[in-house]
Amino acid sequence: MKVSDILRVKGNTLYTVRPDQSLTEAVELMASHDIGSLVVMSHGVLEGMLTFREVINHLHQHGAALGNSTVRAAMDDAPLTCTQATELDEVRRMMLERHARYMPVMDQAMLMGVISFYDVAKAVVDSQNFENRMLKAYIRDWPGEDDPAQTKG
Repeated sequence: MKVSDILRVKGNTLYTVRPDQSLTEAVELMASHDIGSLVVMSHGVLEGMLTFREVINHLHQHGAALGNSTVRAAMDDAPLTCTQATELDEVRRMMLERHARYMPVMDQAMLMGVISFYDVAKAVVDSQNFENRMLKAYIRDWPGEDDPAQTKG
């Protein structure tokens, strides 16, 4: 399974902010849309990712206040990325190694979407459930000893 399979099911809604935007605006956007990440873009180029983790770290470092901070002050300016052709096993490995919950999907310099660890886990579970159903159907349809097709004559 590839990242493109997840994006096809997930859809293509993306939420972005600019690095010079206020962190308060970014947090309000995340809260109003119930999302855990924003892609930071500047002039059509990926600049970074802002997730709830970066916001919490920023709050911790600044006495629990956002103040006049910008997105640039809190964002991850070197997020992990993948392509639509990246295998799901590779994405899982990368996300686990870096403790990343969100990953931008790129096609050269173009942002194609964002996948979350939840999206990856759901795809794996759905795939395993499908395989389980197919195996159970195969076993249920296994010819029995009384089956005339099995009788040699």
